[in-house]
This record gives sequence, C-alpha cells and structure tokens, in this order.
Amino acid sequence: MVKANLIGVVLLMEVILRFGVDGLSMQYYIMSCPFADPIIKNTVNNALQADPTLAAALVRMHFHDCFIEGCDGSVLIDSTKDNTAEKDSPANLSLRGYEVIDDAKEQLEQQCPGVVSCADIIAMAARDAVFWTGGPFYEIAKGRKDGRRSKIEDTINLPFPTFNASELIKQFGQHGLTAQDMVALSGAHTLGVSRCSSFKSRLSNVDPTLDSDFAKTLSKTCSAGDNAEQPFDASRNSFDNFYFNALQRKSGVLFSDQTLYTSPRTRNLVNGYAMNQAMFFLDFQQAMVKMSLLDVKEGNKGEVRENCRKIN
Repeated sequence: MVKANLIGVVLLMEVILRFGVDGLSMQYYIMSCPFADPIIKNTVNNALQADPTLAAALVRMHFHDCFIEGCDGSVLIDSTKDNTAEKDSPANLSLRGYEVIDDAKEQLEQQCPGVVSCADIIAMAARDAVFWTGGPFYEIAKGRKDGRRSKIEDTINLPFPTFNASELIKQFGQHGLTAQDMVALSGAHTLGVSRCSSFKSRLSNVDPTLDSDFAKTLSKTCSAGDNAEQPFDASRNSFDNFYFNALQRKSGVLFSDQTLYTSPRTRNLVNGYAMNQAMFFLDFQQAMVKMSLLDVKEGNKGEVRENCRKIN
C-alpha cells in the first residue's frame, strides 16, 4: 500500500512538473525569481528557530486559506472600514504567523518586484514548516495568483471542531478530497495546540469516546479559561504519528479528532497511520499537494499583491 501511494505521489508530481495545473508548474519562478524557494525556506527556518510553535500556525494558515475561496492568500487580507475580512472571523482569530509571510514577501519584493504571489508564499511556507519539524518533504507547483475577495461570511465553510466523521468526509469531499485525504490532513494536528473553547463542550457531559483520565487533563487545562491551550499530542513541535496513537487511546483533544477513530469509516486509516508512520507521511504528502491546488486562480482571475495584507 505504501509503495502504491509513493507511485501515486510520483505520478502526480510528474504530471504537474511536465504540464502544470491551471498554468502552475514546479519551475514557475525559475526565470522570473530563481531565489524564491531559498528566500522563503530561510525565512521560515529562521522564524521557527526563534519560535517552533509557528510551524503549526503556518500549516493551519495554509489549510484555512485553501478551504475558503481556494488557495489564493485571501486569509492574509486585513479588514477595512467597508469590509470584515476572513482573518477576523472567530474561526481565524487564533491564526498566527502573518509576520513570517510579510517578511518573506518583503524580501521577495526587493529581489523580484511583483512576481511571487502571497498565495504561493503560504503554500511554500507550510511545506517548509512540515519539513523543519521532521515531517516529509514534498514539492508543490507554483504560480497561484492572489484573490481579491476576503469576507468573514465565507468562513462558514471551515470544518467545525464538533463535526463527526461523516460531516468531515462530506465537507472535504466538496473540495474533491477523499476520506483518506481528510484523515491524513487531520494528522497535521501532530503539531500545535487547541484552545479550551474548542473542546470544553466535551467536558460538560460524560463523553464515552473520551478517556476518563484524559478528560481530567482537559478539565485542568480549561480551569485556566477559554484561551488555555492543550497540545494535540505529546510532541507538539514534532511532525510524527503520535496524534494517531493518541486517538487509539481515546485521547483526541477535539471531538473532530476522536471521531476519526470512533467511526468505522475512518478507524482503519487511523490504525494504519498509528502503526506505520511512513504510510502516514506518504498519504499526507499526496493530500497536501492536492489541497494546495484547490480552486487556484490564474491569469486575470487574480493578481500578485504588492502587500499581502491588502488588494492592489
């Protein structure tokens, strides 16, 4: 199965490299901004050396960007007096790492003005954050254009932490992602933390899917308030398969985490990833490549923002 998935990743990469997807290609900046990759990688690495917790933030930012209006950098746009943008939605208030994207963009504008999109920077930063934390390296096509729309009401399309497996499968399916893709992408929760406000509803009644000792841990966390943070697994800054091991122990932090093990539709995937980290890494690579291509904008459907926080 691992071998088959590896072949799938290689074939997908080959198609993108040769033909591109919606005008995207691996070599998109080879002539126009040849140092784009190392500039972004160095910026991300320096930021993570100073604050390793930003790795989870950058991966989460990429996901929240792609699920709303496609991977178009719309999550970066600041609100104005006439428009409340995505980033000010309750679902996005805990997003961090905007300054890392700004830093990379500033350097790129000095090297090659008006060439590298903010959407590409987010996608590449997430890729580099995964690798920096010990996860797999995967390559992505470039050439996304930045979107011109960012509205708070669109964030209703983000998954809720109370979703069950069927609801998650349906929502990811609307973006062309399979149940396997969904479970693999959920494995990004091997990085980072959740705030009490996202899981405290599990503590008000006895939750049979929640280990009783872990419930006490979550209750203790929440005693410090809604913004108190609970790591998703025991290695919050390392990309590994510990998240899936936690689900097997009924120690998933969010209901939407634990449901992956509770549901017969996804339990085998959780068990497979818990047992075989290499298989998780391969499926995660493939799913991230697919997600990074969601509803990309090309040509006059988008722009390359001069400042990632505002439309040109």
